[in-house]
This record gives sequence, structure tokens and C-alpha cells, in this order.
Amino acid sequence: VLSDLQNRGVKDVLICSIDNLKGFADAIETVFPLTDVQLCLVHQVRNSLRYVTSKDQRQVAADLKPLYQVASLSAAEQNLAAFASKWGDKYPLVLESWQRNWIRLTRFFEYPPAIRKVVYTTNTVEAFHRQIRTVTKSKGAFSSETALVKLLYLTTQRIIEKWKIPLANWSVTVQQLAILYGDRIKQYMKV
Repeated sequence: VLSDLQNRGVKDVLICSIDNLKGFADAIETVFPLTDVQLCLVHQVRNSLRYVTSKDQRQVAADLKPLYQVASLSAAEQNLAAFASKWGDKYPLVLESWQRNWIRLTRFFEYPPAIRKVVYTTNTVEAFHRQIRTVTKSKGAFSSETALVKLLYLTTQRIIEKWKIPLANWSVTVQQLAILYGDRIKQYMKV
């Protein structure tokens, strides 16, 4: 998929927020080596809670928040140590998952707050996919591939029309990206 995107003209990807599909981050970094890969924190928390008993889920979720809702990486690392001492013996799989993925889970700390809000989760993409699935799932079959493509196009147009509310502080986010990525982004901006 990534090679196909590259062959179709994608020259660079600045930041890629993903759900930690096995091998996907490595594939991204192979095809687009300058890309910063951020794992979705919402997916990480959900995955973590799968290994926690129902009576502890609320408290574990509350204790995970300080790992990603703080202002700095050093504070997050301190909170990971506190989480490890509190829950590490009871839920070693949860702790191991956070430790193994720590670099890609905390990549967003390298960015100003405006960019952090955009990259820490894949929820926006998932909302789009959910709307597409809602339309395609109700159809039993398609008469041709063209019929499917037309349906997807029309559905996408309808979804885009509903996106009336711009991303909060988008102009600030774009400016921050331009500062961080310099020429990598300016060549694509109409300034």
C-alpha cells in the first residue's frame, strides 16, 4: 500500500498516526524514512484494558491518563514508573506493552500542543471509515467495481459536506508544522 502511494506521487509524509497494526510502523519508516510515526493513544488504552479485570478497569484507565496527558516526556516517564510500581506485578502485559511501544506512543511530546491534538489519535480517520462502512455494509453486492467506486465517491462527498467545523486553531497548527518541517512542508503550501 505504501509503495503504491509512493508510485502514485506521494513524495513525503510528515507524521503518521497509526493503530499499531503489526509491522505497519516499520513499513512506513522504510518507504518514507523521514516520517514520524505516532501510535494512537486511544487504541493503546483500549488494548491495555482488555487485559485488566472489570473491577480494576476504571482505576487503571485513570492511572494511564498521566502517561499521556502531561506537558512533557520526562513527566510521562515518571508517571510510567509510578504506574509500573502500582500495577506492574498485577498486569505485566499492560506494562510491557506500554514499555515496548513507548517511543512511538510518546512521539507527540516532540510537538507543540496545537500539533499534539491532531496526531495523538486516529479517531478522525476511524470516524470517516465508520461512515463508509455504514453505507457499504447495507449493500449485499455491487454490480461492478465501478458501482462501488461511485458509491464511495458520493459517500465521501456527503461526508465532506458535513465537515463544516474546521479543526480548532488549524492556522496555528499549520504554522507550527511549517516551523518544524521547514522546506518539507513549504513546498506544498500556497503562501
